[in-house]
Amino acid sequence: METKTVPSISCNGVVPAEATLGHHLARRLVQIGVSDVFSVPGDYNMALLDYLVAEPGLNLIGCCNELNAGYAADGYARARGVAACAVTFTVGGLSILNAIAGAYCGNLPVICIVGGPSSNDYGSNRILHHTIGLPDFSQELRCFQTVTCYQGVVNSLEDAHELIDTAICRALKESKPVYISISCNLAGIPHPSFTPHPIPLPLFPKESNKTSLEAAVEAAVSFLNKAAKPVMVGGPEMRAANARNAFLKLADASGYPVAVMPSAKGLIPEHHPHFIGTYWGAASTPFCAETVESADAYLFVGPIFNDINTLSHSLLLKEAKTILVEPERVVIGDDGTAYDCVRMKDFLSALAAMVRRNETGYENHSRMYVGDGRPRRSEPNEALRVNVLFQHIQKMLCGEMVVVADTGDSWFNCQKLKLPPGCGYEVQMEYGSIGWSVGATLGYAQAAPEKRVIACIGDGSFQMTAQEVSTMLACGQNSIIFLINNGGYTIEEVIHEGPYNVIKNWNYTALVDAICNDQGKCWTTKVGCEEELIEAIDKATGAYKNCLCFIEVIIHKDDTSKELLQLGIRLSAANSRPPNPH
Repeated sequence: METKTVPSISCNGVVPAEATLGHHLARRLVQIGVSDVFSVPGDYNMALLDYLVAEPGLNLIGCCNELNAGYAADGYARARGVAACAVTFTVGGLSILNAIAGAYCGNLPVICIVGGPSSNDYGSNRILHHTIGLPDFSQELRCFQTVTCYQGVVNSLEDAHELIDTAICRALKESKPVYISISCNLAGIPHPSFTPHPIPLPLFPKESNKTSLEAAVEAAVSFLNKAAKPVMVGGPEMRAANARNAFLKLADASGYPVAVMPSAKGLIPEHHPHFIGTYWGAASTPFCAETVESADAYLFVGPIFNDINTLSHSLLLKEAKTILVEPERVVIGDDGTAYDCVRMKDFLSALAAMVRRNETGYENHSRMYVGDGRPRRSEPNEALRVNVLFQHIQKMLCGEMVVVADTGDSWFNCQKLKLPPGCGYEVQMEYGSIGWSVGATLGYAQAAPEKRVIACIGDGSFQMTAQEVSTMLACGQNSIIFLINNGGYTIEEVIHEGPYNVIKNWNYTALVDAICNDQGKCWTTKVGCEEELIEAIDKATGAYKNCLCFIEVIIHKDDTSKELLQLGIRLSAANSRPPNPH
């Protein structure tokens, strides 16, 4: 995509001092809705960071390490729709790479900015620090090529404007991360291609092919109207396709039962009158799988059918009954009839206007549905159980909160939470990077200060990224972190037992107190029974509602959800299959 630049040379031929690369990048970030940049300084990026600090609409947030800065940008993009992070060359870039890969998997537009070597060093055959000892500086670029949709290496002012603007446009259009490397000596040099007030970015929305759209809708209407009890299932790709409202429009018009895949929890309001829960194969919400799998037509919108989303491929579906709606493509039935250049939200909106209302599937679900059971009542001072913990987390939830669930049993326990109207939910299920939630909690809370983040994190996950609590305190955040301490990597243990799944226990509350160091609002406590938990939640939502609250919950190492045990058994069996014969 080509972008036209407007020269900013004044009438006397002098380029204004503020017409610099650093100013341009900072203003572009503000223009697209970024008000916070997560960063770690290094000698190659600090001159550029000066311009981000100087920009009135930007807040530079220093993180404890690059991986956490990337996780924070991931969480920020989930709340704000776009995010940015800034690190230094190679040692910073390769450290943040794992988080950027997770954002790529999650279809999140993250602008990853790396301060690179001086433009004078390119082609000089010099060996620099922060490299692998070779004069070729492309190693970092090559690593980012597979986890970003666009890469721009800015080592000349002549094409800097075009590379930066193209990268930002691609991130927004494709809802994927991009990589921008900027030579450390270029940020402050005026150039006529930069204007003090950049013209709007050339963001032209993609449009559906009219003929293909009409054909897809006609075929889908015929397919669905022939069905006796069709059902709708929402998937995680609805977020990037900006199709949630269109999905709800179709749900309202059709009367079909509505379910979500586990990684799409929170994308659809759970108080919708036809919402039936999470479709997760053998780990589905009670009676949800039976309703979906007994349907004679299922409309899957933006699904991802990996081994986690399907609980090790335990879905009992028939291709002949399926309409698959992808972000820009619709596939109908087992003959694989595909309609390309069809945008998801255009298709759903058009389908809503034409499909016949049919509530049979939801009526069947209502007839067989039996309400959830309740955990066994605890004896006085009885050791706390996971099901009791989440019963009380359920009671505390409200519309001004968002739940962030880390990889592990929190996936399953948080899935069972019924989200009240307005309550958000975030999980990194496809990529599943342990420890993601600490940085994501930081990023989400910074992007949406009107929400209080409720983070559920295992002790193994927390040990990987714990230091970013420091940044939460520096930012004055008031999230509630439930640290579920069961002595190790429980999700790994149920897949494959071994001594490597046991980790050294920390005094987690003392650690967080030490990180706080009387500099920031923080309250910590440790609970081991229901009475202590109730008291802790009362304080966290009452007297300490404006503090970062850290509640360490002591749980038996074998106290897991039945769904985690199911996943562990299935993944263990899948991972131990003998090689196929050649």
